[in-house]
Amino acid sequence: MKVYVDADACPVKDIIIKEAGNHNISVTLVTSLSHYSLHEHPSHVETIYVDTGADAADYRIMQLARKGDIIVTQDYGLASLALAKGCYVLHHKGFAYTNHNIDQLLQSRYLSAKERKSGKRTKGPKALTEEDRMNFNQLFLQYITK
Repeated sequence: MKVYVDADACPVKDIIIKEAGNHNISVTLVTSLSHYSLHEHPSHVETIYVDTGADAADYRIMQLARKGDIIVTQDYGLASLALAKGCYVLHHKGFAYTNHNIDQLLQSRYLSAKERKSGKRTKGPKALTEEDRMNFNQLFLQYITK
C-alpha cells in the first residue's frame, strides 16, 4: 500500500506524513511546479512535480496508483477515477469517497458549475476546522491499519 496526495492545496499533509511514517508506509506528494519547495521531508516521503496544467497532478496520480492504494484529494473527478481503479480515496475534511456517494458529489459539483456559468454566485468551501483535522486523522488511521 502506498499513499498518494494531490498536494497542491492539501491542508493535512503533516498528518499524512506523520501517521504514514509511524506505520512504515510510503507517501508520494504530487504537486505542480508552481508549488516548488526546498523543504525536506522524511525518507518515506517522495515529492513529484508536474506541469502547472489543470489536471496534471491528477493524471500523474492515476498513472502511479494501484488497486488498494490510498489517495487523498478534494477533487471529485480524481476521486471518481481512483475509485474505479480500486483505490481508497479520502477527503481532507475526514470522509471517504465511495461508490455510493461519488455520483451525488459529482452531480453537486456540476450543478454549482452550471449556476456559476449562469452568473449566480455560489459559496466556496468552508474553512478547515480542528474537528475536520481530527476526523481526517481518525479516518486515515483506519485505512492505513486495515
